[in-house]
Amino acid sequence: MNGILILFAAARRRLIFLRLSAIPIAIGTAGKIAKSRMGFLFILLALSPLLVSAQIPQGTVVVRPKGIDQVLNNPGIGFTTFQRFNGDDLNKGSGWTEGFPIEYQDFDGDLTNQGYPQTSIAYFRVYWKFMELEKGKYNWELIDKALAVAEARGQTLMLRIAPYGTGDEKDVPSWYRSMVGNNKDWKYNNPVNKWVVDPEDPRYVQYFGGLIANLGKRYDGHPSLEAVDVSFIGAWGEGGGSELLSQRTMEGLVNAYTDHFKKTPLIALLMDEKTNKYASARGNVGWRVDCIGDLGFWAKDQNGWTHMYDFYPQSIIQYGPREAWKKSPISLEICGTFLGWRDQQHYGMQEVKYIFDQCLKWHISSFNAKSSPVPAEWEPLVKDWLNKMGYRFVLRRFSYPQTIKASEKLTFESWWENQGVAPCYKQFALAIRLRNETESIPFFTKADIRDWLPGDNIYDDALLIPKGLKAGQYDLQVAIVDPLNNKPKIQLAIEGKEKDGWYTLGKIKIE
Repeated sequence: MNGILILFAAARRRLIFLRLSAIPIAIGTAGKIAKSRMGFLFILLALSPLLVSAQIPQGTVVVRPKGIDQVLNNPGIGFTTFQRFNGDDLNKGSGWTEGFPIEYQDFDGDLTNQGYPQTSIAYFRVYWKFMELEKGKYNWELIDKALAVAEARGQTLMLRIAPYGTGDEKDVPSWYRSMVGNNKDWKYNNPVNKWVVDPEDPRYVQYFGGLIANLGKRYDGHPSLEAVDVSFIGAWGEGGGSELLSQRTMEGLVNAYTDHFKKTPLIALLMDEKTNKYASARGNVGWRVDCIGDLGFWAKDQNGWTHMYDFYPQSIIQYGPREAWKKSPISLEICGTFLGWRDQQHYGMQEVKYIFDQCLKWHISSFNAKSSPVPAEWEPLVKDWLNKMGYRFVLRRFSYPQTIKASEKLTFESWWENQGVAPCYKQFALAIRLRNETESIPFFTKADIRDWLPGDNIYDDALLIPKGLKAGQYDLQVAIVDPLNNKPKIQLAIEGKEKDGWYTLGKIKIE
């Protein structure tokens, strides 16, 4: 046993190392001194319960909250409604509308979405022609109303202003069409992604880029604006032909967004390597795609080519945004609808799970299913997906002193697990509250939850207890709150939630 090392914990974060060969031990009835490694081992084993118990100091309360598996409708994650809000009727069948001003439904006060998850995001997509009916006169009322309704329905607004779609009713503004002429036959003019005007005409950057710049000046940092799509070319604003733009034009269009949105997150479509890398170099820019679930929609006409197998995995790496998820959101959109997947593409559980797993691998935070119903047989898959999408905070361990004096610091240690695939991108505050029948005192930590990536996260702190705090027994509570109103904002995946959104962890005595 020469050289065997015995390790015991004598106190929290302090370790005792004892080498058996180096310690003389008294043994034997004759009182002779001898070295007995085996005897010393027996002594250590007898003392080990005392040594190990010192890991948690006396007077320390340790709480290990129990996790839950229910879906949590938290800010910035999960499904989005599309041209609709919580409580609205869904699209019928497998169709949808986009690009036109929202047709507001009568609201009966019930926020429930029948056949569709509850959401924290409403996605609004509108064409340029509806935003600028006259040159330089912007129809901000469209966005103001959508922001207000979203807030009233417990949502924030995700926005895309697309330059045009396909067909005369989705053309550029009439005043711009008159200015540049009627030619719609440009070099990138296939049946799917048309250019209906020439983006290399300097007036395109001037006027469409001008709209985006003024949008940023008015709305950047608005508390109800979730994110803005970087969209400026191709039918529906989906970026078709972006690789053909000159450097000057591409930079002018990207800069219209990145120069004027410094607070509200930007999300750029996967367009081409040059454009996406340039956008990423301008700041933290997330990414999105609009055809999640294409395992072969048009494969017969495209020599087997699909988005899910032949474009998305490759482009995420080649275009540079592979690590963007650590700082900016990834928002994905369904190809067609769920009913179309089932009834037209004939997907089963295996195909749907594959699609969902790929999205998780790409660190999805939000998903636009176009307000089309979720088939009942896929609801278990959707629930499991939602529990991993974005962030999901579980408080695994929290320790604090059982008793503390006023004017001293309340020292605590906390271990959090983010069971999702992405961080939270908004700066909500981790808060501690002491509460009893007469007192309710919140304390705000300096934790930056935007750094809580998937996996384990440790946050320890010490909060000064005010001298005048009344002595007595208090509930110690925790919450992640909105700094604008100090109210709980993020639901935790643990038991113990009170009616006001705080989570009670235990008791603490103030002397």
